[in-house]
Amino acid sequence: MTSRVVSVILNTNRRQDTLECLDSLAANGYEHHSIIVLDNASTDGSADAIRSVHPGVRVLPLSQNFGYAGNNNVGIEAALAGGADWVFVLNEDTILAPDCLARLVEAGERDERIGIVGPMVYHHNEQNVIQSAGGKLSRDWTAFHLGENALDEGQFAGTHPVDWISGCAILVRRSVIEDVGMIDARYFYFWEETEWCLRAGRAGWKIVHVPEAKLWHKGVQRDYRPKPTVTYYATRNRLMTLAKHHAPVAVRFRAWLQIARTLTSWTLKPKWRHMRDHRWAMWRGATDFLSHRWGGPVQL
Repeated sequence: MTSRVVSVILNTNRRQDTLECLDSLAANGYEHHSIIVLDNASTDGSADAIRSVHPGVRVLPLSQNFGYAGNNNVGIEAALAGGADWVFVLNEDTILAPDCLARLVEAGERDERIGIVGPMVYHHNEQNVIQSAGGKLSRDWTAFHLGENALDEGQFAGTHPVDWISGCAILVRRSVIEDVGMIDARYFYFWEETEWCLRAGRAGWKIVHVPEAKLWHKGVQRDYRPKPTVTYYATRNRLMTLAKHHAPVAVRFRAWLQIARTLTSWTLKPKWRHMRDHRWAMWRGATDFLSHRWGGPVQL
């Protein structure tokens, strides 16, 4: 029996990107596949355009913004209620190769303990440059992408185990969600997919990357410069992950030491004056973690 896949896409005033993503999903032609678009109070006519161009897509309006994590949970819950065997959480600014979905499902079905599967993610503006070949955690629990910004020369051949999958395209088995739960909505944005994968891995599920399944992501380019809000969520949510998963004391100490060093450098060294907003964001992220202030959106 062919597994049923439900794709969940979150849209906030990204009508053209979402339509292009839906076009690429339609070109995949995977038989047992349906799509849910979560519309986060868009004012650009996204919902009407999606219904017009892709009438088979279910559009769910969101009444409140719970961020990438909480908003996608609305779609995940709907997908499970609709009988999904796999839930494909997908960014609206992605373009899939025509066989991407089929290759992901095929890889996932090879082993019943494979719980999370991800594609090869390329930069959209550099079609053969890797954005993520899956993710790893360092000994200090720093999350990083394999192959980031490298030219794809076949160095990743065949399905391989990873620690986490990029949240721009993550295929999750129903049984995993029933076992470990949905995305932790406290994260709001950033680190949420890493923690989800870490939770699944610790429960005994395998997380794998499939290089043959290809996808292009517009949202992050090689010269990407994050906003202060990213610094805030990256700081707060990494600390939350270390605490939630009982990272060794030495790892947590080094994380706090790194924060202290960065804040000192951004405060005292003239060459980092332009990082003033990021300094405040990092400080706020650390103090909000200590105060157990979760969710968002945050006003910096």
